[in-house]
Amino acid sequence: MMDPIYKIDASPLCSEGAAVQGEHYRITVLTAQLIRLEFSEEGRFEDRPTQSVWNRNFPVPEFQVFDKGGNLEIVTEFIHMIYNKERFSSNGLSLQVSGKGCTTHNIWHFGEESTDLRGTARTLDEADGAIPLEHGLISRNGYAVMDDSRSLLLTEENWVEPRKGEVMDFYFFGYGHEYEKCLKDFYHLCGKTPLLPRFVFGNWWSRYHKYTEEEYKELILRFEREKIPFSVAVVDMDWHLVDVDPKYGSGWTGYTWNKDFFPDPKAFMAWLHDHHLKITLNVHPADGVRAFEEPYLAMAKELGADWEKEETINFDVTSQEFLNAYFKYLHHPNEEDGVDFWWLDWQQGKNTAIEGLDPLWMLNHYHYLDSRRNGNRALTFSRYAGLGSHRYPVGFSGDTVISWESLDFQPYFTANASNAGYGWWSHDIGGHMFGYRDDELSARWVQYGVFSPLLRLHSTANLFSGKEPWKYNKIAESIMKKYLKLRHELIPYLYTMNRYASRDGQPLVRPMYYLEPEQKEAYEVPNEYYFGTELIACPITKPVDKKAAAASFTAWLPKGIWYDIFNGRVYEGGRRLSLYRGIEDIPVFARAGAIVPMADLDEYTNSTTNPEKLKIAIYAGADGEFHLYEDDGNCPEDLDENWADTEMTFRWDEKAVFTIGAAKGNTLVIPQERSYTLEITGVTESPVTVLANGRPAGADVSYDERKHTLTVRIPKRAVTEEVIVSFEDGVELAENDVVSETFAYLEKTQLEYNLKEEIYFIVRDAKNALHAVSALQALGLDEMVFGALCEILTAK
Repeated sequence: MMDPIYKIDASPLCSEGAAVQGEHYRITVLTAQLIRLEFSEEGRFEDRPTQSVWNRNFPVPEFQVFDKGGNLEIVTEFIHMIYNKERFSSNGLSLQVSGKGCTTHNIWHFGEESTDLRGTARTLDEADGAIPLEHGLISRNGYAVMDDSRSLLLTEENWVEPRKGEVMDFYFFGYGHEYEKCLKDFYHLCGKTPLLPRFVFGNWWSRYHKYTEEEYKELILRFEREKIPFSVAVVDMDWHLVDVDPKYGSGWTGYTWNKDFFPDPKAFMAWLHDHHLKITLNVHPADGVRAFEEPYLAMAKELGADWEKEETINFDVTSQEFLNAYFKYLHHPNEEDGVDFWWLDWQQGKNTAIEGLDPLWMLNHYHYLDSRRNGNRALTFSRYAGLGSHRYPVGFSGDTVISWESLDFQPYFTANASNAGYGWWSHDIGGHMFGYRDDELSARWVQYGVFSPLLRLHSTANLFSGKEPWKYNKIAESIMKKYLKLRHELIPYLYTMNRYASRDGQPLVRPMYYLEPEQKEAYEVPNEYYFGTELIACPITKPVDKKAAAASFTAWLPKGIWYDIFNGRVYEGGRRLSLYRGIEDIPVFARAGAIVPMADLDEYTNSTTNPEKLKIAIYAGADGEFHLYEDDGNCPEDLDENWADTEMTFRWDEKAVFTIGAAKGNTLVIPQERSYTLEITGVTESPVTVLANGRPAGADVSYDERKHTLTVRIPKRAVTEEVIVSFEDGVELAENDVVSETFAYLEKTQLEYNLKEEIYFIVRDAKNALHAVSALQALGLDEMVFGALCEILTAK
């Protein structure tokens, strides 16, 4: 039996009364929209958890059963199943979905390939652009199918066991266009997404490079001097011995520190911890343990290998004895010395001694469970191994080719992974290998990385492919630094979204059609996505046009008022539009009423702890509410009593009141005093009143005319005080300054000077936007230039 640390929390039995059973079939109505279909010639039906499915204990929904001798019909509020009681076949078993959004293609006949919107893929290794994706759970036709027939069983002994005999075991998801409901029930069925440690939401530094301890330390000190924050130090495979005697094979697999590079590993990792960095080491376990390894002798004796003949201890993840020794001798000692989590770099196929058992799944499952043994929050870092892999974050997407095509695929790939419940991809930001040097591409990749689930800079061992910002031209360097700082500023917002992902089944990154499933435009913008509850991201993945000094993005904004968070421009939603941005920024939108709490990093720190200084971005024009959730960032269990909750509300009435509520819950995990910098975008310059617990409080107020942003700086107050900021004399919404924005844009364009003036005077003197657009069209401008001007003129 495996150690109790590997026991899973599962409820695999369905509720009594949910199953309809015959001699060879069992149909289980888990919800009115989720049905399990089992067939076995031996009449053997399975109630244990599988690799994918852990919980079948849904409340029994209302359903009707019509047994007409030769046919069995089951009808719920949303699904009508017809089955001839024989072996599952296309002409003998069908399920039809009804409900909002369902089309004429809403019937599934057994064996048909599901027409879902796809999910994600095992890896992006060697991808140069788009790759095929596996099936997911979300479909415009209203249904998706999960085949669990080949999934192994999880035993009471905390191990895996193949199924006996030939079985069919399918789950039919008939959720119509209730995509988020489908995802939440999937998480109940297969296990929730775990809460991630807080530190993972900062920047990760990674490079496949033969670092020495001195070189790595100097790099970290350089980051500190440059004021570029990182929270995770990734050390690729050269931490261990790689230049080994050929009689042992390659040095790809290793567990012995290279003391020439790292004379005192424990002291090195302690140094990283002192600099607010967590550490992960890369492992390729496929070649087992050879006689040159320091842990070899003890492990060989325990497993009965002939150490005198230097018998190799083969990697065998199907052996409980090997797996226990694998953790005991190879990983636990390094964890005691300072390793925080492991990067599992498995690339050696899907075969093991147990037919159908994927070694990647086994490594993910047991490494993840083992990582919680010391009382920390569980964490691992590995590739995707199919539906259910969301239980083992973080995902490593693999070694992409450095190209615009690779960048262009990643926003879609990441958002679409939510359709498989997989919300925490970590990409090689900047690309991994091959490709070419392009400073603009590198800057754009970092901009996207900030608005991706986890940001990890990475590159291969090529001498010229490092991702240090100072290796690029001054423009790219400044952009990368700005955005890497922004990522750490966003940690309070991201950590709240982390809680929503775990508790509410709401991934950080969601395709646009999740919230607007009946809008066809929502399906036509694959690279646009919701980034948490408050933002929409539109990452630029194409080069800048020289004349226009901008690159384009085709977007769709839902109805409402939206603000570009970087330039303050206000947009009327409910339409498609083309966006144009220079290299400085990408379009990221906040809806009117949005509240985005961030860390105020005016003073450099790479610490990811709950900050003493908060910066809160607020967007005018509508009511808004945000709960900032904070705990200690790494407690092993996600319990209600761990959390502090700071409620923030914005009431858009005559006086426009913003309130920071007194912190509630476990306030011991947050600073007892905090300063607040409020940035209210979309308003005219107006006087404000600041009250703390009903008494006047001092504040410094300034106004940015260009972004129409009023900044209110409030000195430290006790977090148990309520802080209220109001516009006592009222406030008006600011309008886009089309003339000034046009001038600022034209300054950057690579056009003839006389043409610039002509364009500017047309915009300045036009009666309205329509007249200006008409006059500009007559000039026969370059398409990109004309498009960028039209965006400014017609934003609202």
